[in-house]
Amino acid sequence: MNNEELVVFTKPKSAIAESIRTLRTNLQFTLVDKNIKTIMITSSFPGEGKSFVSANLAAAFSTLGMKVLLMDCDLRRGRQRKMFKLEERQGLSNLLVDDIKNYKKYIRDTNIDNFDLLTSGTTSPNPSELLGSEKNKEFMKKLREDYDLIIMDCPPANAVSDTLVLTEYADEAVIVSAYKTTPFDLLLETKKTIESSNTKIAGVIINKMRQQGKNKYYYNSYYK
Repeated sequence: MNNEELVVFTKPKSAIAESIRTLRTNLQFTLVDKNIKTIMITSSFPGEGKSFVSANLAAAFSTLGMKVLLMDCDLRRGRQRKMFKLEERQGLSNLLVDDIKNYKKYIRDTNIDNFDLLTSGTTSPNPSELLGSEKNKEFMKKLREDYDLIIMDCPPANAVSDTLVLTEYADEAVIVSAYKTTPFDLLLETKKTIESSNTKIAGVIINKMRQQGKNKYYYNSYYK
């Protein structure tokens, strides 16, 4: 599967790849101690890099031998299918209308060991209802049995109500914030939105910071 944005494989020695591995290492401590299986990645608004972080974090964990599923939970503007250069095909939205016993036919093989992908599927007119349905609750329980780790690429928290619905399935959340772009008060609002559901925030990823002396971006992180 061709995805040039998977820098942990395409540019393993880059500052971005190293930042992703640092994020993975920091999250590893909580995975074992607290039986964390589902991590949601969100942001305050579109374009902050959450889909990039989600894909690379999932890939990074898969290299440890963990069975990982990357779920594109943005049923309005899902990006993972385009990132992985996949043909149009049914995904999460279609699965939640189908019998979830058939879920494996919706899972994509990324050609990377231990790394599966579930795209968002057909654009849904009622994503919040689908994501909050009893069928999705049952589906998420099934996934926790089948995978060591589930990375949920979620919509921006302040744009739609979908992310608040998805917090029910998340053990921890990571917020992606664009350097010198995201207003601080909006970032605080995102934090409050997630914490209102009693979901623990593992940390904030500060992205799109320029490397000193170079016209390139890299990712950094801050943890509570």
